[in-house]
Amino acid sequence: MTTPDVGTDDEASVTIRCQDNSSVGVRFCDRFSFDEDSVHYAVELQAPALAARVNEVVAWIWDSDLVPFLEEIAADYRGWDGERSWQTSDRDLAVSAVFRSGGHVGLTWTLRPWPKTAGGWSASVTTWLEAGEQMASLAADVRYFLAGNRGDSRHMNHLDAGGLRRLWQLTATTMAHSRRRQLLRLSETDQPSPSHST
Repeated sequence: MTTPDVGTDDEASVTIRCQDNSSVGVRFCDRFSFDEDSVHYAVELQAPALAARVNEVVAWIWDSDLVPFLEEIAADYRGWDGERSWQTSDRDLAVSAVFRSGGHVGLTWTLRPWPKTAGGWSASVTTWLEAGEQMASLAADVRYFLAGNRGDSRHMNHLDAGGLRRLWQLTATTMAHSRRRQLLRLSETDQPSPSHST
């Protein structure tokens, strides 16, 4: 589950909790920006006996950021084989995704500050979410968090958090209806045609 905590620009955060163990989580917080080309933010990992934080993860608007990766996973709610992965250009935040039966996605979040420095550290947690609505909600919440108040239409399209959530709900509903129509069409083509006896 994700929890968007949206206040002023300095207070905005997103918390992702594992549905299997609510003591395992990831938090995006402390967003700031020096210019229009990037957003800086902190990422925190929590789990029993683990607390880790990287203070300055950078999302560049010209780079492939986390949001398209999450949106792609949300759109592929029927599942896939293998592992999908993404990382920041600095490699201080990496996310890998796997699909398990029952319609759940495991996101492993890895923090690795100073990846090229000897003696560096890394920490990982895995959050399990529902493949459909929870993943779509996460993607929307992270998009809103990273966009902040920049007004960049590639990130926000001028919707507030409620508008984004409604848009994702509408998308999920449309996808469900489309799937039902496909199944109906398939079941209709599988039916034997009526025979006429004379």
